[in-house]
Amino acid sequence: MTDTDLTGTSTAAVDPDPRAKQLLKLLVEHYIAEGTPVASKALATLPGVAVSSATVRNVMSDLESMGLVRSPHTSAGKIPTQQGLRFFVDTLLSVEPWNEDRVREVEAELDPNLSPSELISTASELLSQFTQMTCLITTPRRNQSHLRQLEFLRLDDQRVLVILVLNDRDVQNRVIHLDQSFSDQELSQAANLLNQEFGGRPLEEMREAVFSSMRADRERMDAVLQSALTMAESALPAERAATEDQELVVSGERLLLDFTADTDIARALFDAISRKGRVLHLLDQCLQSTGVQLYIGQESGYRPLGDMSLVTSSYEVNGQLAGVLGVIGPTRMDYKDVIPVVDVTARVLSAAMRNA
Repeated sequence: MTDTDLTGTSTAAVDPDPRAKQLLKLLVEHYIAEGTPVASKALATLPGVAVSSATVRNVMSDLESMGLVRSPHTSAGKIPTQQGLRFFVDTLLSVEPWNEDRVREVEAELDPNLSPSELISTASELLSQFTQMTCLITTPRRNQSHLRQLEFLRLDDQRVLVILVLNDRDVQNRVIHLDQSFSDQELSQAANLLNQEFGGRPLEEMREAVFSSMRADRERMDAVLQSALTMAESALPAERAATEDQELVVSGERLLLDFTADTDIARALFDAISRKGRVLHLLDQCLQSTGVQLYIGQESGYRPLGDMSLVTSSYEVNGQLAGVLGVIGPTRMDYKDVIPVVDVTARVLSAAMRNA
């Protein structure tokens, strides 16, 4: 798989020998599949393991001293630590391309003819269904929205309906209140002027240009330009922080209850998602690079995710990084299956949004 940045704590200083790597790989695969500690005797009986259970015990002891495995309780078998899972993902995991039939299924669901909001909602539901985990997707930042067309519709002497068409099919309507009355012809002239000047340009660029022009010498402006700027100023939202302008689309929230027996942790996650601020900040960090990123347990730096993993990938709008999608699941998730489905969904969403 390309463009993958499996971010996390480096395990470069840890260097088990080939036998230890083989046994660690088998142990992690068993733990992911079964969720239970693995005894040395059980590992010794697996196909391809040509050593005694005593030798396996010695290897497990070495791996434990490296911080890669641990015993959950006395006399139990071993399970991987978060560092052991990181070493497994970085060094031992082989990720295969996703099934072509599944890829076509995602492409069919993420129809470019859908609106951006419909595409994001559908992608969230699909990703949650495929992984059986909680899916999070951030909506595109405001500066990724491009103005396609603007119209003014007179409602009465002081009220005007503003129709904003963004990215071709995302339509926003808002009513503005003005101190003076404008005729239908004046509204049409103002809209034509703004469309000619700003059509196809980022909404944020338009906002900055409008507010800059409003501070210029009004005496040098003709009446149409003054009217256009007055209405544009009222129609455009005030400047806000990037995360305040983003929404968080969530699917499969209740699946969080399947990942932890600790109701306090589940409650903290529900609360974090509903408040969205800290989670949006965490996902926003993933926009620093393209491709899949993986945070195992405490690597996210966010305590409610201390016993879970977060797999994310950025998506694009018009060739620019716009948002992030990802899944939250147990640290013992099947990474070889989850990583490609997150990757594929992000790529297909980007292709669909390119025409949105």
